[in-house]
Amino acid sequence: MPRPPDPAKRRDLLERVREYVLRNGLADLSLRPLAKALDTSDRMLLYYFGTKERMIAEALDIYERRPLLRTRELLDALGPPMTPAGLRRFLEEVWRQFSEPDVRAALPLYLEIMSVGVLDPGRYGPLMRDIVTEWTQLLTTVLRDLGMTEDRARTQATLLADATLGLLIAPLADGHWDRAHQAFRALLDSLEPGWHITA
Repeated sequence: MPRPPDPAKRRDLLERVREYVLRNGLADLSLRPLAKALDTSDRMLLYYFGTKERMIAEALDIYERRPLLRTRELLDALGPPMTPAGLRRFLEEVWRQFSEPDVRAALPLYLEIMSVGVLDPGRYGPLMRDIVTEWTQLLTTVLRDLGMTEDRARTQATLLADATLGLLIAPLADGHWDRAHQAFRALLDSLEPGWHITA
């Protein structure tokens, strides 16, 4: 009877896979060079994870510094914003976290996964869809707690999530993070008046 996978070794492999793909990206990723860099074998990686795509998805899912997890922790610490001004401060802090070096370093990998997911949904599509869906759902909950209807909250959340994603992607190409910061503030300026709930 085969021995079950060692959970501690599996976790260690996932941590090292994440570090590898953050440094090297996915474009030329193949199992043998990856396994060699991790001082293991491609057969061992397949034993633990089944497929390369599943391994990458899991490696990113356990990333404790990923922005969505940190945003949830921020909500847990501060509680949901109860006023439009409080919501703006919360969103500004979320945006600030995207400027931190470890988060910004991971953005090209997420863009790469998104691009591959669009061209070949069977590979990384589910991972990227989950990221977008979870962000939108989190913002929907925050906006609903502010007093919005479910439909209005979801529309506002979709606008915020999608626009923020776009503002994070463009500077990866042109390097104009200062413009992205200004545009994000302009986005909040245009949306904040609509967050006031009238009887």
